[in-house]
Parts: sequence; structure tokens; C-alpha cells
Amino acid sequence: MKKILTAIAMLFVFAAASIHAQRIAVLSDIHVTPGNPNETALRKAVDEINSQPFNLVIVNGDLTNEGSDAELTNVKSIIDGITHPLFILPGNHENNWSQSATKTFIDLFGNDRFVTECDSLVIVGINCGPFMKMGDGHIKQEDLHWLRTTLGERVTPGKRVLSFNHYPIRKDDLDNWRDYADLLLEFPVIGHVNGHYHSFQQYTIGDIPAVMIRALDMRDGRPGYSIIDVTPDWTHVYNKVIGEPAQPRMAFANNTAHKKLKADDSGKWEQPQGFEIAKIWTDSASVFTRLAMDNDNVYFGTSTGQIRAVGKNDGQLKWSVPVGSSLFSRPVVTASGRLAVPYTGGILMLDTRNNGRVIRDWKSSEGPYVADGVLTADGKAYIQGGYKRIERRDPRSGKTVWVYDSLMNYAQAAPAIDGDDIIFGAWDTNLRSLSLKTGRLNWVWNNGKTANMLGPGNVVPVISGQKVIIVAPDRYMTAIDRKTGKQLWRDNSHRYRESLGVSADGTRAYAKTMDGELVAVDTQSPEFKELWTVDMGLGYDHAPCVIVEKDGVVYAGSRRGIVTAVDPENQKVLWSIPVGVSEINGIDVDPTTGDIYVSLIEGTIHRIKHK
Repeated sequence: MKKILTAIAMLFVFAAASIHAQRIAVLSDIHVTPGNPNETALRKAVDEINSQPFNLVIVNGDLTNEGSDAELTNVKSIIDGITHPLFILPGNHENNWSQSATKTFIDLFGNDRFVTECDSLVIVGINCGPFMKMGDGHIKQEDLHWLRTTLGERVTPGKRVLSFNHYPIRKDDLDNWRDYADLLLEFPVIGHVNGHYHSFQQYTIGDIPAVMIRALDMRDGRPGYSIIDVTPDWTHVYNKVIGEPAQPRMAFANNTAHKKLKADDSGKWEQPQGFEIAKIWTDSASVFTRLAMDNDNVYFGTSTGQIRAVGKNDGQLKWSVPVGSSLFSRPVVTASGRLAVPYTGGILMLDTRNNGRVIRDWKSSEGPYVADGVLTADGKAYIQGGYKRIERRDPRSGKTVWVYDSLMNYAQAAPAIDGDDIIFGAWDTNLRSLSLKTGRLNWVWNNGKTANMLGPGNVVPVISGQKVIIVAPDRYMTAIDRKTGKQLWRDNSHRYRESLGVSADGTRAYAKTMDGELVAVDTQSPEFKELWTVDMGLGYDHAPCVIVEKDGVVYAGSRRGIVTAVDPENQKVLWSIPVGVSEINGIDVDPTTGDIYVSLIEGTIHRIKHK
């Protein structure tokens, strides 16, 4: 009887609290694909929300499953039926597997961040990644700048802030969580709301209360959404099952005076003996691309759609050319001072010696380019993967030599090229071999899985002799006969994923595992033969960063900004240094000096010299 009376009392408290509240309906993790059960549930949720008095409605990420244009268009047609003021954020399922390289979300919904005011409450939300490849969540640098400016302008005396995004603001979820947290702690933020984990949970960001909320489908046959009521003194969170009364789940006091986080010196490091590591660039935007180099400059793209040239020697910006949308593909240096830049609408050819002047724009309506293009060793062929296609172009004229357009999803990683063989994966579960000369299909292989996300979509294959070796999110390393496509062996003795490389002499394949190990495998053996394994001390890691051996040192990059150098002959870690906090996009060798360059998602570029 005591428990029943307590429950009744709580219901009265929550009901009373909501009388003078700012009331927000929050739909999160709705995961709608055309015709799936979540679509039906969402339509019911929209009808119910429209029948209730809400100040606004927020859709807090993961609207779809694969971020395809069809999925986004479909879900928009449903949530457009909401009659209350509506604000929408993407989640990892829109950012990581987007058919349009995240462009369609902006085109359909107008932005991937929002701010609004409801009486004295400033409600703000920003995007959180990860962007077009596996990794931790990440707040883009330009979004942090926007958030600081926006709150600085909006938060006048008497105003309070309620924050939204899709990911929790925690170390194991967002790589630059401290930057985000430190910013929010400067303002009178009463709380933060996120989804992603499909459950109600509470945690704190410093001393800011934070809540995780439910998904549309909780796998209990009772779809629903969340309700947030903000009163002068408290914020209350309800679970609202469609067709049932709202049930109180959590509440927290509206504290607006915050303390800063404790200082963190874990990122300090000293120069390793025999090496020199230097930061040569810090961008105002995030960087999702690998790097290209020539005699003078480093080239890369930004999340704000700028292709930049930075001087290798002085670290100065030489020029910057806007292309209109976020860039994900590594630029490619071709002949005579030209730079090929894949972007969402085609491929730009720039003149590096004339401030990046656009020489030509190879327009394409076949979807975005997110793959790293490759110039053949003789400089006569430029190979570029795209959405449902891979193509060969003449690097001087831009003329298309051939197109292979029988992919069922986009190609993302750089292809491996050796002789007349082009070998590459796509997000349609398949690995393919084509003829460089004709584009003819030699063979196709897949791992037997039906889920696209378990295929070799973002791994650069290793070609050694007559073997092709890959790793994939199915956690296998696989060897395939180069001529026939016949599977030779598969190994899952380690938790492989997408990070792979090869020794300078081609006799060893290197794989970084999800447990932070570096595994060396004999490429010459007819059977799987592990040569050695070194624990790099990274812990859990899933960054799809290529592994590079140069001058007797193996370099690997992590999801947390750590570059590790391994001695392959003595099988030991030489050093492991956190040059930043975000994912290493790639490890690239300067063809003119042999120096190693790395770019980080947080917008920094580092050069590593092996003395």
C-alpha cells in the first residue's frame, strides 16, 4: 500500500509540475525505412503529438537506418505533419552511412543544428557525427564556434539553456567531449538531452544534469516518445507510450551556476628519441580527408567545403577554394601542378601554382564522391570510386576512359592497383577486381553476410604476389586468390575491422584490431600464418586508418588521436603519442621527402620526421 501511495504522490507532483512548464515532445532514434514497423509507429506518434499542447517538438537524431535519400525523403514526409514548431537533428545513422555524404539532410531540413527560445528558455541543438566512416562522435569545429557565438548572443540575464544532441557528452562517446562540456559549463545550462542508447539513463557533464531518452521502438511492442517539462525550478522527463498516460521517469533541479572541469594533462607528451613531431596547421573547421603533398604544399579538404593548400615549411595558408559542401575524399596530385579534388557534385581540377584556380569541373549527377582517388604509378590513369560506380579518367583532359557502374552502394576506400588489376570494396558486401585497361570485371567476392555494414566497404586491400588480403567489420581477415577471386583462407583469431597495411617488401600484412593490437601476417604462406602481435596499448579502437611502414617503422593511428610507432623487427612499440583527441584520418607519406603526415578530424595536421 505504501508503494502505491508513493507512486500516486509522484504522479500528482509531476502533473502539478507541468502546469506552468515549457513542454517539449522529443522523438529520438526513430529508425524509419519505407514500410518498416517504425514507419507505422511514427505516424501514430505524430497524430498523438499533434493532439497535445506542446511548445515545440524535437527529433533528436537517427531518423533513418542508412541515411539514404529515399529514407530521408520518406521520414520527412511524415514528420512534416507535425503541427507544433519542429526542430530536427541528425544522428550517426544519417552521418556515417549517408548516400549523399550528408548533403541531402541539409537540403531537406535546412540545417543540422538549431536554436530557438521559449519564454526565458534558450533551446539549442548541434550535430555530433561520426562523419562518413566508423569512429567516435565528433562535434565539428565550426559547430563549436557557432554554439559559443549563439549562446553569447542569446543568453541575456534571466535566460536559461537546455541543450540537445544525439550523443552523450562523455569520454567514450564524443572524442572532443571536453571542448563541448567546457563550453556549456560557461553558460546557465540547466540540462542536456540525448538519445543514441535507446534507453532512459542519467549522468552528469561536470555538474550539468544530463539524460538519455527512449527510442521510438524499445523492442517491447510499445512504441513511444519522451516528454520534457521545464518548470522554474525543476526539469521532469516522462516516458510516453503511444495511447497510454505519460509516466514520470527522471527529474533534476535547474542549477545554472557551474564549475569548470578539472584540468586534464593526459595529452602531454615529449618528443620521441630519433623523431620530430610538429603540428603544422590548426583549422577553424573539422577535417575528414587524408592528405596530398607536392614539393611545396599539403592539400586537404574541410567540413565547411574548403580545399586548402598549406605550406609544408612555414605552415602558412597558401590558398583556399570553396566547393560548397563537406569534403571527405583525399585530393590527388597529378601532373604539371594539377590537383584533383573529388566532392559531392563531381571532381574539380585545380591549378596548384595559380592559387587553386579551377581548370575544369567534371560534373557528375551519379551521387557523391567520398572515396580516396588514386593516380597510377606512371601517372597515366586516375581511378576514382563514387556512388554505385568506379571510374577511370585521363588525369590531363578529364576524359572518362571507362565507368564500371554495377555497384549497389558507394565505394569509399582507395582501391589497390597493381599491374592491370584494380581491387576495391564497396558498401554492398562485395570485393571486386577490375581490369585497369578496360574496366572489365574479373571477379567478385563477398563474405556471405547480407548486411552492408559487415562488408569490406572501407578497407584498402593489400596485394602481395598472387594474394589479396582484406579485413572487414565482420571481424575476419581474408586471403583471396588474385586471379580467380577464390577464397584461400579466413581468420578470426583477432577482432579485425578496417585498418590494414603492408610492409615495404610486401611480405607482411599489418592489421590493427579492435583491441588495439598490431598483428603481422605472412603474405607468402599458403595458409594463415601469424608472425607476431604487439599490444599498442590503445584499448578498444575502430578507426579505419591505413597502416604504413616507412624506413623500418610501422605507423598506426587511433580513434583518439594517438599515433603509434612500432619496430617490426624487434616487435615492440617505439612510442605512442596523443597528438590530439579525435580520429586520425590517415597516415600519408610525402613522396618528395619521405616524411609522415597525419590529419585529425579536429582540424589539425602533423608532420613526423624520422631523423
